Amino acid sequence: MEYLLECKVRRLSQGTIENYDRHLRYLRQYLEDEYGIMRLEDVKPAHLKRFLLEKEDLGRKPQYIKDLLKVFKTFFRYCVEEEYLKTSPAAKVKNVRQPKVLIRTFNEEEVLKMLNFHNGHDFISMRNKAMLALFFDTGMRLTEVMTMKDEQIRDGHVVVWGKGSKERVVPCSPYLARMLMKYRIARDNYFEMKNTTPQAYFFLSYRGKAMTQESVAKMMKLTAAAVNVRKDIRVSPHTCRHTFAHLQLKNGLDIYSLSRLLGHENIGITQKYLNGIRDDEVLVAARQTGVLRNL
Repeated sequence: MEYLLECKVRRLSQGTIENYDRHLRYLRQYLEDEYGIMRLEDVKPAHLKRFLLEKEDLGRKPQYIKDLLKVFKTFFRYCVEEEYLKTSPAAKVKNVRQPKVLIRTFNEEEVLKMLNFHNGHDFISMRNKAMLALFFDTGMRLTEVMTMKDEQIRDGHVVVWGKGSKERVVPCSPYLARMLMKYRIARDNYFEMKNTTPQAYFFLSYRGKAMTQESVAKMMKLTAAAVNVRKDIRVSPHTCRHTFAHLQLKNGLDIYSLSRLLGHENIGITQKYLNGIRDDEVLVAARQTGVLRNL
């Protein structure tokens, strides 16, 4: 599909492109099966609304439906720009109202317990501890951590290659810098002893290959279970990202700076993290930044 080629030119991630392709194939099949529609010009706003309502009736979450509509709006806007259509049928379809959800994160005690669980001096223990420290201290995405290379680690910060190959920098605390250094030494010694040339990624499996999403998820779940993380917390790298955002806001970082650290396209995406801040935490932060107190 020509549109997917456009997505590649825009340097969208492979995962995003595959997601767009899947959503558009769902829509195309629906339009053909339900209405016999084979041409772009025949698609009306009502067709898209019925498709989304059908997904809602099937119990799909509002976020999923919102993601579908986002893809459709982007695709049909492209069709208008390329003059395949005069107007976009998705333009008049309103976004689904998102319910406010309280994002549950790890607490400070759980973060420390998870980090301290990996207290060995072997390559795997050092790797797991360094990886967890990186997630919690920088808020980096899973794919950003998995594809990170040695040269991205600088003095006092990490250069992150984010979505769409956008570059940003995140600070590196002395603790994190120490964990990354210890891991790198352990990693290099490990593969030197095995007389193996590993792949050029910072975090590696014991075979010298890049880490997979499954292996990282398994490591985190085993760690969380071992230190008795609360059962209602979704244990995942993305929860570490939420935890980073929550604690940064709680500690007084402004939302504009947080948005840049997280690599968000706009501040609206970042604002959802405010839902996780309790009233008492807001009061504590406000006392430290009070106007008269700081005159």
